[in-house]
Amino acid sequence: MSDGALPTGWVLRAAAVSDAPAVLAVTRAAFAGQETLDPPSGATLETLEDVAASLAQHGGHLVLDAAGEVAAAARFEERDGGLWLRRVAVRPQLRGLGLVGVLLEATEAEAARRGYRVLHAGVRKPLVANVAYWRRRGFHVVEDHGFWLGLTRALPVAVTLATAEDTRTLGSRLATVVQAGDLLLLTGDLGAGKTTLTQGLGEGLGVRGPVTSPTFVISRVHPSLTGGPALVHVDAYRLGDLNEVDDLDLDASLEDSVTVVEWGGGKVEGLTDDRLEVVVRRPVADQDDETRTVLLRGIGARWAAVDLSAVA
Repeated sequence: MSDGALPTGWVLRAAAVSDAPAVLAVTRAAFAGQETLDPPSGATLETLEDVAASLAQHGGHLVLDAAGEVAAAARFEERDGGLWLRRVAVRPQLRGLGLVGVLLEATEAEAARRGYRVLHAGVRKPLVANVAYWRRRGFHVVEDHGFWLGLTRALPVAVTLATAEDTRTLGSRLATVVQAGDLLLLTGDLGAGKTTLTQGLGEGLGVRGPVTSPTFVISRVHPSLTGGPALVHVDAYRLGDLNEVDDLDLDASLEDSVTVVEWGGGKVEGLTDDRLEVVVRRPVADQDDETRTVLLRGIGARWAAVDLSAVA
């Protein structure tokens, strides 16, 4: 199961104060299986009153299984100019179903609703697998508190585009903030406008064209005509595994180019710690509708200081 999807009959909902006993139970079950920490995790020391007070002040989310039992829970905390994702807990027997991803996505939406631009998380240093998980999800370390790390992920910037030309224009505007060494990861349905956006990017960068979909050649290099970085345009749709990605030797040209990879999710993130994720969504009901919604998310320290809302 992929993140963002729940099994049939399962639901995601906001947690109420009355859910405190169930939230405490699933939190204790999840954290009890962790290695012994020094100092002990605060999750193992919480009381029912602590959980109720946390839910009353900040809120949280629950995932309920088909029987209405709490399968997973997460709580929030508003501080440091953002929303903290805290006490993410999944019942041990239900791990591997993508429930953490569901809670993360819902918490991000809640952070945006409350007007924040970043989402924070705290992870204990000895839990190496947990640190690696959050880094894979686009969080980067911003604070070292000795025995735990503070991580941050910027919220995506949403842009609504009325026409294909608007999509091309957004690509041109992105050219004003990208630089050599940048990796852009484009996702979206067939015909959503990924190549159209890349065409605008190529025009803004001043590269040799035309920029067309590299579906059958997999990768195409467009040298700069203005002394800037080249545009490397990749279509990873037909690439079956990471070995095929390695065969493209993208890391050899990454430092000197702007690299755009369509359909690269789960395949090219390992090229660099920093990337710009661009998700292009089209209306499902009316295939003739040119309106597109584009989500821009900067991942890593490179994009932390870039105001993508200004580009949008």
